[in-house]
Amino acid sequence: MTKKKFSHEVLERLFIAVEEDDIVDEHATLPKIINFQCSQEIIRSNYALCLQFWEDGFNRKDLLGLIIKQLKSSELSKKEQMQYKYIRARYKHLRFAQQLYRKKHQTGFLFSKITVFLGRFQDGFRNKQKNHVDFYGEVLRRYHLNIPVWMFVHYSLRHSQLDTAEGFIHYCREQMRTLQLLIAKPQLTGKEFHGVRKIISQQVSYYDTLRSIDPSNQDATQISRFLAAINGLMGNKHDEMVAADMANLKSYDTPAFLDDTIRSRLELLVARYPM
Repeated sequence: MTKKKFSHEVLERLFIAVEEDDIVDEHATLPKIINFQCSQEIIRSNYALCLQFWEDGFNRKDLLGLIIKQLKSSELSKKEQMQYKYIRARYKHLRFAQQLYRKKHQTGFLFSKITVFLGRFQDGFRNKQKNHVDFYGEVLRRYHLNIPVWMFVHYSLRHSQLDTAEGFIHYCREQMRTLQLLIAKPQLTGKEFHGVRKIISQQVSYYDTLRSIDPSNQDATQISRFLAAINGLMGNKHDEMVAADMANLKSYDTPAFLDDTIRSRLELLVARYPM
């Protein structure tokens, strides 16, 4: 792994980009041609920045303290909820980096579980579901955030085998072909909807990282903003689906039509992406 370190200014740009990656800008559009190129240096630099963004953003005790407070039925303050949100955002961004840049394009097992459980814990306290809060909070507190697991996860993150530039480009094109097949369907199950959202989230994380390292890359910024609009629309829909599922009103996996505002943007992305 590269030991490259980035300045505070680069980290701050990435923080702002991640904050914006679900903002729906109705006027955001794509370049007429997406010039998709990559190099080994870009892969190394992107992963190094994503790892530093995670490492420097919080410590284990910060996160554990928030979880324990919520478990004790002490509602987190607005400031603490935002702190939790930002920590989880750093986990998600690094998870996307692992899926994009690692040779096998998979997140490490423990890191993936922690990221998922952090999300379910957050869904629980947002939707006043104490059983979810208690279950996922205890799992995180007892097993995933204890010191030995934390050290093992940290070591594995710093010793990930990264893919070649050619392998990365092939992976992204395969993801876009999958996206093309999914949006050709009139209705999507919850699992398929989640699959589409995962592809978009990975792509927006890639362009967020690129534009943070090189703010003069206008194409990366433009593509990032367009993908963020899709990400935001799908995130809003996801929250509705989760709330309905938790309230036993409608199963998350019930097939449903994809909103036209989302579909039209996805179709434009697939049309302009260099397959």
